[in-house]
Amino acid sequence: MTLSFVIRTYQDEDREHCRALWRELTEWHRGIYQDPNIGGEHPEEYFDKHLTAVGPNQLWVAVHDSKAVGLVGLIFKGEETEIEPLIVSKAYRCKGIGTKLIETAISEARKKGVKYLNIAPVGRNISTLKFLYKRGFRNLGYITLFIDFTNHTWKSGPEIFGCKFKY
Repeated sequence: MTLSFVIRTYQDEDREHCRALWRELTEWHRGIYQDPNIGGEHPEEYFDKHLTAVGPNQLWVAVHDSKAVGLVGLIFKGEETEIEPLIVSKAYRCKGIGTKLIETAISEARKKGVKYLNIAPVGRNISTLKFLYKRGFRNLGYITLFIDFTNHTWKSGPEIFGCKFKY
């Protein structure tokens, strides 16, 4: 059975659903990093800050039965644009929604004439890395390296240019 959904520009009535999507993304990150503190006590408030920063015209939602079940946004920085966020509610994954959201972001970036379209998934989000790779994101532009001064447990990870990293 095919799921029916539409992709459209964010509207004010999407706010609570999008806040819930942001919380769900944060909970996903908490799970893959085994850290309940990621995003703080009210991670949905970060959606409000993001909405204020980028504006509603740079956000698109996937709507099923009048509910936003997916969200994608673009942050324009001259010739370079970043996809942030990309969220599909867990119950709606693997149904084509993420693909349509990415296609929308790519199309909108092309319309604006940007030279580079970036997305920065967290290192442990392997399923999203593979998803994005299949959709054409194959160039490494930036790699964020850091030192962890906490007692967080890191997994032994990928090797890049002969350097072994943890993630």
